[in-house]
Amino acid sequence: MTKNVNLKKIGKALLSWAAVIVLIISVIIFTAIRGTAFLSAANLMNILRAMSVTTIFALAATVSMAPDGFDMSAGTLGTFSAYFFASMYLWFGLPLWAAIVATILFTMFAYLLTMFLILVCKIPDMLATCALQFVHSGLGLAFTGGSAVSAGLGTPNWVAKLRGGNNTPLRSGWTEASSNIGKSPYIVIIMIVCVLICYILLERTKHGRYLYAMGGNKIAAKLSGINVKKYRFMAGMFAALFIAVAGIVVCSRNSAAQINGCDSYLMTSLAAVFIGRSVGGAERPNALGTVVGALLITTLENGLTMCGVVYYVLPAVKGAVLCLALVAAYVTAKED
Repeated sequence: MTKNVNLKKIGKALLSWAAVIVLIISVIIFTAIRGTAFLSAANLMNILRAMSVTTIFALAATVSMAPDGFDMSAGTLGTFSAYFFASMYLWFGLPLWAAIVATILFTMFAYLLTMFLILVCKIPDMLATCALQFVHSGLGLAFTGGSAVSAGLGTPNWVAKLRGGNNTPLRSGWTEASSNIGKSPYIVIIMIVCVLICYILLERTKHGRYLYAMGGNKIAAKLSGINVKKYRFMAGMFAALFIAVAGIVVCSRNSAAQINGCDSYLMTSLAAVFIGRSVGGAERPNALGTVVGALLITTLENGLTMCGVVYYVLPAVKGAVLCLALVAAYVTAKED
């Protein structure tokens, strides 16, 4: 009997730390195959830079999932935010700080529609945000006139009309300061700041405890006196903040707000959250676990690419890692 209990404890521990174990094994294998090239300072910085955007989007999903929410529209809203940031900076010539603040406020305002559908209309999160994917995509393209926002391109007709028929952007190109946002080490610093904000919110404040209480049992949380709608709304606003930052970073990194530029980050960021959910037996979305999940996915992608694995195999690898993470998360939960 004691032996079976010990085996269960060992098995649960292995599942709880499966992501970290896979990460360590991956680093060992890639180092053995590629030698110092994989562990070089330049490649490690490449990994950190590549995981930064995924991590910031994943933090938005982490905050949304903490109170048992789910957001499928973060990628398309991030693209819309990138359009808005680029337009404010290039078309209207706002200072960089003003363009950033305006983009964050715009994204929070746009997220009010998400909150309206979920909190007022009581539509399940997944259904509401799936519908909003199309709304964000369509409105974003209408805003830009169906094209990307980049240096050297003219403004759409509605902007030209506002400016008396002049469709020439007020700023001709990106400055060094605006381009640095998406470069090392600034992009990594931005990621770290976002992680700290998310960690402090969820782990070190009563608001985070309330969000986790809602995620555990929303009815019990409501009966205990927690204003469920208020804290779900707060979680949505923090998610919008991270989405806005991610959109700005992607725009700066690409030196343009490209069509569907952020859409591809959705599934990778969700995978990072689910991987992080199982790390250390947390069994809930958390900032540090999300970082581990994003690091694992990025490390695998980087290492496999360096080893010559063709690009179209990489999604299968990400999917397999996500499946293992879900097994680790839900098998242990079932045992409890």
